[in-house]
Amino acid sequence: MQSIAVYPVIAGDFSLAGDASGQIKRTLKRLGVDAATLRRISIGTYEAEINLVIHTVGGQIELLMDDTQVSIVVKDNGPGIPDIDKAMTEGWSTASDHARDMGFGAGMGLPNMARNADKFDIESQVGVGTTITMTFNI
Repeated sequence: MQSIAVYPVIAGDFSLAGDASGQIKRTLKRLGVDAATLRRISIGTYEAEINLVIHTVGGQIELLMDDTQVSIVVKDNGPGIPDIDKAMTEGWSTASDHARDMGFGAGMGLPNMARNADKFDIESQVGVGTTITMTFNI
């Protein structure tokens, strides 16, 4: 699988939230990914980007692609997820009041990522960070 681009995401910067996922959507559209798959990729990538802004100290989203799949690899540098099963529960959130006041932090990010991806993997270590890989068949 070939890396197409890497997009940095700044923690707490809601003014840029959605920029990386928008760039990924435009790139994949230009590369001919069909509309239905593009929609699923866009949802997963946006949710991942918002989680980076809300819950981490920053990170990156990498777009990889080959003839049959698109992968989105999301990495952050902490704080890590202490209970992945709980974090995967719809409606459960650790978002700050500030994020909630702006309409974010409903506890749907990780479940939406998993629901839209053909393959979803999450690895996390408290104090170190989290890596999420979403793979989409094209």
